[in-house]
Amino acid sequence: MKSVAALLLVGMLILGTERCTGTGKDAWSCPPVRYRCMMQNPPNACYADWHCPRRKKCCPSFCGRRCLSKYQQEKVCAA
Repeated sequence: MKSVAALLLVGMLILGTERCTGTGKDAWSCPPVRYRCMMQNPPNACYADWHCPRRKKCCPSFCGRRCLSKYQQEKVCAA
C-alpha cells in the first residue's frame, strides 16, 4: 500500500511541474496559459505561425492569440 501511495505522489509531482522547452536552437513550444479572459471572441493578432515575423510563434495568450518570441517565452517560464 505504501508503494502505491509513493508511486502516486511521484506521478503527481512529475505532472505538477511546469516544463518549459526551447533551450538552445531546438524547436520551442508556447508557454502555458494559466488564466483566460471572459470575452466570447477575443481579438487575435495571429492565427498561425506564418502570420508572425521571423523567429516568433503564434501562441495563445491571456486574451486571444499573439506572436511570441523565444525570449518572451523564457521570461514566462522563469517566473
